[in-house]
Amino acid sequence: MILLDGKKTANDIKEEIAVEVASLISAGGKKPHLAAILVGSDGASETYVNAKVKACNKVGFQSTLVRFTNDVTEEELLAEVEKINNNSDIDGLIVQLPLPKHIDEMKVTETILPSKDVDGFHPANIGRMALNLPTFLPATPAGILELLKRYEVETSGKHCVVIGRSHIVGSPMSILMARNSNPGNCTVTLTHSRTNNLKEITKTADILIVALGKAEFVTTDMVKKEVCIIDVGITRVKSDKTKSGWKLLGDVDFEKVKEKSSFITPVPGGVGPMTIAMLLKNTLVSAKK
Repeated sequence: MILLDGKKTANDIKEEIAVEVASLISAGGKKPHLAAILVGSDGASETYVNAKVKACNKVGFQSTLVRFTNDVTEEELLAEVEKINNNSDIDGLIVQLPLPKHIDEMKVTETILPSKDVDGFHPANIGRMALNLPTFLPATPAGILELLKRYEVETSGKHCVVIGRSHIVGSPMSILMARNSNPGNCTVTLTHSRTNNLKEITKTADILIVALGKAEFVTTDMVKKEVCIIDVGITRVKSDKTKSGWKLLGDVDFEKVKEKSSFITPVPGGVGPMTIAMLLKNTLVSAKK
């Protein structure tokens, strides 16, 4: 069993980006600039945005964090997005999801300029991805591809099963793993909450990508030997064994399933750090344009 170490790989990518940023600046270019909008004070969003700001500083980016309270109107938020769209100094913009219920998330996503949409969620960028045209890939799927590539996981001709059909991970992964590239060239089965005989399907997977958000959902009887497992889920559960009183669990029963796998991502330290690394990579690409 080989651990797909997202923490180490993400740090390698950040070092590569930092070198590129330094040479960009020394050649008279501008510092890449990432802006983030955070609405409310959701703990997970707060942690994630702070990690993004910290990562920007580490690689030599400029970062801007715009905060709004939960009662911000949709009009005010859209006006801020337009303001950043029109600011030529800012290369990338992310609006941290989820947003309060009174704000239409898709409307906000569609307002972001596709050329600044480093999260890769704009319909124009999703469409370009589906057509295999150059574009910003959604950061989490891009991070998964990068892990598979750097660990030289063979994907061509393999059966890839994806559990979960979200627009953020599941659906894009099913498209990316099927396309004619490396990693790619898989036969893909996309499963979800309405799938019948899920266990029978997952047992045929050479590569299993789980993005469900249910702690330890995938058990050892659901996988075959030598499977490569990518665990995207992260759930905070109470624990009397940690100082904080909480621990993070993935969608896979890691301790038991790892015995059967050829490659597996840990939680935490697997896919999560890769998401931020790819967000930085997308911002660098935008800055260079």
